[in-house]
Amino acid sequence: MGLLMNSVGTLSLIPIIPFLIVYFIGRGLKKDKKKTFMLAMDVTTFFLLLSVSALFNNLFNNGFGFYLILLIVLISTGLIGGAQNRLKGKVDGKRLFRAVWRLSFFFMSVGYLLFMFVGLIKYISQAM
Repeated sequence: MGLLMNSVGTLSLIPIIPFLIVYFIGRGLKKDKKKTFMLAMDVTTFFLLLSVSALFNNLFNNGFGFYLILLIVLISTGLIGGAQNRLKGKVDGKRLFRAVWRLSFFFMSVGYLLFMFVGLIKYISQAM
């Protein structure tokens, strides 16, 4: 169990690593380029979730980061599900989950870069 926790923690530090691992393994198995890219995005989203919440907690000195991200994802799910229900008359759970998960990848990637940059600036300014 300790090895698993250490592995997840290590891969969460730099979430591009799991993306590259999954992408190159998929490309090595000669899978479709688009499907491999999407699978790499899906796997990396989990690590981004952990990483962005930890960065948020570190920057703002609280433990609310994971719950805030979870709240935003749930609100997004409700909004996208409502829009899907209005347009098609029914909600396709698989498509809804996939859309929310992939949008989460995009926004958490931006959040990761932003929080890393702000954290680096904060660290440098405190060191001076």
